[in-house]
Amino acid sequence: MGSKRDSNSAVKKVFEWIRKQSKKMKILLAVMAMLFSLVALKLTAKYHNHFFVASESIHAAGILVLIYKLTTKKTCSGLSLKSQELTAIYLAVRVVCSFNLEGDIHTLLDFATFLFTAWVIFMIRFKLKSTYIKELDNFPIYYMVVPCAILAMLINPRTAQIYFSHVLWAFCVYLEAVSVMPQLRMMQNAKMIEPFTAHYVFALGMARFLACAHWIIQ
Repeated sequence: MGSKRDSNSAVKKVFEWIRKQSKKMKILLAVMAMLFSLVALKLTAKYHNHFFVASESIHAAGILVLIYKLTTKKTCSGLSLKSQELTAIYLAVRVVCSFNLEGDIHTLLDFATFLFTAWVIFMIRFKLKSTYIKELDNFPIYYMVVPCAILAMLINPRTAQIYFSHVLWAFCVYLEAVSVMPQLRMMQNAKMIEPFTAHYVFALGMARFLACAHWIIQ
């Protein structure tokens, strides 16, 4: 019992020390923690493809949290429609690319997540339109789509597939990386975070980390 109490007190002291640090120091610590995690995953994990499957599964779980909120709370306040639309775009492109390459577990997970996202968009646009705060969701979509499309044409993977497939795959990767920006902007404008929205954003963060771990380690 004594050792558990000592370890708990040590953890509390660490968190208290982190809370007292400046914003720049917290960012530095977060970056160092991510790099340490990537190195640990590289050294311990044998099947790196599992990271990508876990990323897609966590994203799907995050969307299910949103669906639960929309069906039980009957409100979409705090949710960014534009983030959902960007998510639907890159998921649709990735499903097309996956079908062209080979149908596997990734295709199934992405297609399921795309359907969930499409349902969320339908609910926000039509069923729960009165609770959608459009004024706070003011991040232009073309700020994300156009630069990602240009970057995809300039920088894309070199494989045996045709050039158009390279561009599509690069586009969905770049757009996925920035699709959460409208949601973060809306949270900043609202100056508050609802619990279900926070859970969804946390799930996105975990999914992005695992996806990055997969690509970097590969």
